Amino acid sequence: MSQPKTKRRVGKYEMGRTIGEGTFAKVKFARNSETGEPVALKILDKEKVLKHKMAEQIKREVATMKRIKHPNVVRLYEVMGSKTKIFIVLEFVTGGELFDKIVNHGRMREDEARGYFHQLINAVDYCHSRGVFHRDLKPENLLLNANGNLKVSDFGLSALSQQVRDDGLLHTTCGTPNYVAPEVLNDRGYDGATADLWSCGVILFVLLAGYLPFDDSNLMNLYRKISAAEFTCPPWLSFGAMKLITRILDPNPMTRITISEILVDEWFKKGYKTPVFEEKEDTNLDDVEAVFKDSESLNQENHVTEKKEEEQPTAMNAFQLISMSKGLNLGNLFDGEQEFKRETRFTCKCPASEIIHKIEEAAKPLGFDVHKKNYKMRLKKVKAGRKGNLNVATEIFQMAPSLHMVEVRKAKGDTLEFHKFYKHLSTCLDDVVWKTEEDMQETK
Repeated sequence: MSQPKTKRRVGKYEMGRTIGEGTFAKVKFARNSETGEPVALKILDKEKVLKHKMAEQIKREVATMKRIKHPNVVRLYEVMGSKTKIFIVLEFVTGGELFDKIVNHGRMREDEARGYFHQLINAVDYCHSRGVFHRDLKPENLLLNANGNLKVSDFGLSALSQQVRDDGLLHTTCGTPNYVAPEVLNDRGYDGATADLWSCGVILFVLLAGYLPFDDSNLMNLYRKISAAEFTCPPWLSFGAMKLITRILDPNPMTRITISEILVDEWFKKGYKTPVFEEKEDTNLDDVEAVFKDSESLNQENHVTEKKEEEQPTAMNAFQLISMSKGLNLGNLFDGEQEFKRETRFTCKCPASEIIHKIEEAAKPLGFDVHKKNYKMRLKKVKAGRKGNLNVATEIFQMAPSLHMVEVRKAKGDTLEFHKFYKHLSTCLDDVVWKTEEDMQETK
């Protein structure tokens, strides 16, 4: 396979494809060129951070996260910066999202759900004891590693999706309020610890029930249900599980159950083992202060020179291809039954320019604004759905001179709405998608 003409490096890290996007940040897959270790590289726009007066808060939380080395929290390795960007190097977790298990297989047995809840509470308790609060716990932030263990991502960095207003308090700006505590929705400021715990209760309910405790297509009705803690536990839950969920989903943060009380709850204690892990105190924090300085003040280790993007599809080597799959089995990369995923891929033998034209033709009649930059596209739905405006990002990779891989992922909005869009796109692209002889036989 051909290599890209230029490679963008951040220190010792070689940058690859985009694997996530948000209001303030973009996350790219990267590889440590010295060890070969895969990492996730979170890229922040320094101008946006400074504009929203978040620099000091980010410095503080990044410094704290560097000290947090817990088996159920995604590790933060180091921070680098340029004149315009901040680069946060994070552990790359390959097992997908915990939420995918629910959507694909339905609700969990109580023992299985309890095991994941043990890990979630362990992570939350550890971070709270060090003054770090998530503020935006939801399924997208609960990942699984290759061994199936829970990893909470963005712990302490979720403030990047928050805005501090003139009153000096935090105010949530997330588009999916189903997991948010009543005091957060009241918009009067809130305590991070009790708000996190409410979100943990919603997550436990979803694991055990298979659906959300608070859900309504009308946003005002949803807010009312959350504020009143208006929910009903399904009949298959044990009394112990119902009791714990009810104590967590207490709309009054002053009387809501605390983590110390959860740890002695009879339902929670079943099968619980206190986590044992080694902590190291010799964390170097020099890079945290350095990233907000001008590029001239940064040393070589923390500085990256920004380059223009290539004017041809990014070439993908074997290592990058494997990194997109769970393990070494590449079959799930191009599986036609990729249900309930936030990204999907297909291969195509036609020129990259033709692929872009086809995607544009499919998206515009559905009410999407199309923004193109080289061989990447951003499709923005003009009309808002139940979870805001759907944004879809696409990127074309060159696997061989006459073979391309197209990645389509949800950047923002409702996952189910994204799947409806992808099914329509699949129909429109049916004549250009590369099929094997076996695929052709199956369609006959």
